[in-house]
Amino acid sequence: MNKQNRLSLASSPYLKQHAGNPVDWYEWGEEALNRAKAENKPLIISIGYAACHWCHVMAHESFSDETIAKIMNSHFICIKIDREERPDIDRIYMEAVQLLTGRGGWPLNAFALPDGRPFHAGTYFPPEQWTDALNQLNHLYQNSYPRILQAAEALTQGICADSLSEIANPQPFTRDEYTEAFNSQIRTIDFNLGGYKGAPKFMLPIGFEFLLQYHYLTGNQQSLDAVTISLDAMARGGIYDQIGGGFARYSTDEFWKVPHFEKMLYDNAQLVSLYSHAYQITKKPLYSEIVEQTIAFAERELRHPEGGFYASIDADSEHEEGKFYVWTKEELEAVLDPEILAMILDFYQITAPGNWEDGKNILQYKSDKESFAKRQGMSVSEFNLLINCSNQALLKRRNLRIRPTTDDKILTSWNALMLSGYVSAYKAFGNELYLEEAKQTAYFLERYMITNEGVLYRVFKDAKVSVQGFLDDYSLLAEALISLYEVTFDIHWMNLSQLLTTHVWNHFRDTEHNLFFYTSDLSEPLIARKHETSDNVIAASNSVVAYVLFKLGTLTMNSEYTKMATLMTINFRNEIINHGAYYANWGMLLGKLIHPVNEIAILGEETQEISNEMHRNFLPTSLFAGGMSENLPVLQQRLVNNKTVIYVCQDKVCNLPVDSVAEALKLIKRTTLE
Repeated sequence: MNKQNRLSLASSPYLKQHAGNPVDWYEWGEEALNRAKAENKPLIISIGYAACHWCHVMAHESFSDETIAKIMNSHFICIKIDREERPDIDRIYMEAVQLLTGRGGWPLNAFALPDGRPFHAGTYFPPEQWTDALNQLNHLYQNSYPRILQAAEALTQGICADSLSEIANPQPFTRDEYTEAFNSQIRTIDFNLGGYKGAPKFMLPIGFEFLLQYHYLTGNQQSLDAVTISLDAMARGGIYDQIGGGFARYSTDEFWKVPHFEKMLYDNAQLVSLYSHAYQITKKPLYSEIVEQTIAFAERELRHPEGGFYASIDADSEHEEGKFYVWTKEELEAVLDPEILAMILDFYQITAPGNWEDGKNILQYKSDKESFAKRQGMSVSEFNLLINCSNQALLKRRNLRIRPTTDDKILTSWNALMLSGYVSAYKAFGNELYLEEAKQTAYFLERYMITNEGVLYRVFKDAKVSVQGFLDDYSLLAEALISLYEVTFDIHWMNLSQLLTTHVWNHFRDTEHNLFFYTSDLSEPLIARKHETSDNVIAASNSVVAYVLFKLGTLTMNSEYTKMATLMTINFRNEIINHGAYYANWGMLLGKLIHPVNEIAILGEETQEISNEMHRNFLPTSLFAGGMSENLPVLQQRLVNNKTVIYVCQDKVCNLPVDSVAEALKLIKRTTLE
C-alpha cells in the first residue's frame, strides 16, 4: 500500500483522491504558505474537483509518478485545492490562466511566488510537458528571478484590474433594449439540434429561462420554440440518463449524443426548474417525465439521510470514462425480454458495432415516443409501459456494476438550487411530496449551515461544516427561501432570507460600483477581491443578489433594495444587449424593470388552495405573499373577515380585490402581454 500524504486527513473527497500520491501535497493554508516563504520556494497550486475526468488523468499520469513527484517535492511547495470548496481561490488562478492562454478549465495548475502571486498557469499537462514545465520554471526561479517577478507583477496587475470602471448609461431601460437582448441570444440557438450552436454543448439553463420569460412577456413564438426544441433534444439524447434519470454535465458533440458522463447537482437542480417551467406553458408529458425521473435520481443517488444533497457523481469508474453507463448489444440481449428486444434496440439506437466506440452504445432515441409507438402499432401509454419495464430491468442490472464514486460533500449554493427546483416542480405539478422535500432541504441548510447572526457556511462533510459562505451561497439560498415562502406563506422563510440578505448588505457590498464582492470582508484576504458578474452554468451571484433585492424590496417595500437592484442592472446594460446567454439572468431582471411586476396578495382561510391553483400557471413576473396575517408591508390592511380575497397590484397600486383565480389571472394577463 502506498504511503499516504497529508491529504489523507482532508475532508474533501477530491483531495482524498490524491492522498496516495508521492507528491508532498498540502491543503491551502498558513502551513504551506509559511513553508514556501521560509524556504523561498515557488508554489504549485493545482485545482480540480472530484468528478473531473482530466483531473484523474493527470493524477494518474503525473502526480502518481515517483520521478515527477521528486521534482515537484524538491523545488516547489505543492498545494491541492477543491475548486468546489474554494471557488474564491479558483477564481483568481483561473483568471491567471485565461489571461495567459485565452482559455481555462480543470485541472488548473498555477505556479506562484510564495506570497501567492502567479507567474505561470495552464490546465492539463501531459507528463512530458509537465516535467519540462517543472524543470524550466525551477531553472528560471533559481537563475532568472527578476523575470519571474516581472511576470508575477504583470499577471497580478491583470487579475486585480478593475473591469467595472466604465460608467454605464444611467437612463431607464427601454423595451427596445429587452428586444435587443433577445435578438442577441436567439442568434446563437441551434434550431436544428437544440441548444446553443457549436460543440461542446453545455445546457446553460439560465439562457432558456430568459427565453421563456421573453415569450411570456411578448408572446414571441420563436422564443418558445427555441426552448422546446432544445429541451426535447436534450431529453432524447445521450446527455440524459435514459434508464436512471438525470443529466450529465455537457455533451462533447453538437448532437447531445456523447456526454461528459459526470453528473452535477447544480445542473440537475436547475433543469428540474426549467422543465417544470416549460411544462407550465406547454403541458408536454415528456417534461413531466423528465422532472419526475430527475428528482428520483437525485433522491436515490445524491440524497443525504438528513435532507441535503451531495455534490456530484464521477464520470469514471474502473479508470474508464462512462463505463458505468454504456451498453453492448449482447448485454441488452441478456437482460431484456426477447419479445420486445428488437423494439428496444431500435428505439435506443443500439447496434453490435456500437453507436459510440468499440461495441459500446449510449442509450438515446431520435424519434419521439408518440411517433415511434404509432409505427409499432401501439398507443403511447402501451409503449411507455414497455419502455419503463425495460428501463427498470436495465437499471437493476446496471446497479450490479462498479459504481462511479460520489463526491459526498454538501454545498450550500448547489443545495439552494435544488430547493428552488423542488419549489418549481411543486408549482407545476402540485405534488405535495415535492413541497415536503423542499422543506426538508431548507431545514437541513438552516440547521447546519446558518448561524443565528446570519453567517453562512459553504461546506458540510462528515457532520462538520467548513469554509464561510461566498456570495453565491448567500444569494442562491436567499432567493430559494423567498420562493419557498411564496408557496407556503410561512413568514419564517422570508425572515431567514432577510437575515442572509442583511449580512450580504453589510459584509459584501462594493459601494463604489453598486455591486457585491464574491468574498465577505470577514473572509481570508487573497491577492485580489473579485466580483462575479457574468452567467455561466450557474447564474452570476451578483445577478442573483440583484433579484433578491428586487423581490425583498418589493414585498417589504424597501426602496433602498429595489433602487440597488436597478443600479446593479444598469452596470451591465451593454453586456445584457450584446452577450446573450452569459448575461441572461440580468436580462430577466431587465424584463421585470420595464414590464409591470405583479404583487399578488392572497389573504383568508383558503389562501393555500388559491395559491396552489395560481401557481400551476407560468407567472415569472408575479411575486406572491399571503396567509392569515398581515405580516408583510405588502399585506397591510388587506385582510377581510370570513372571506378569501386576491389583490393584483403593480408598484403598490392595487386593483379591486377578486375572489376567484380566473379573475386574478385575467387581471395579470391584462397588464402583462404587449
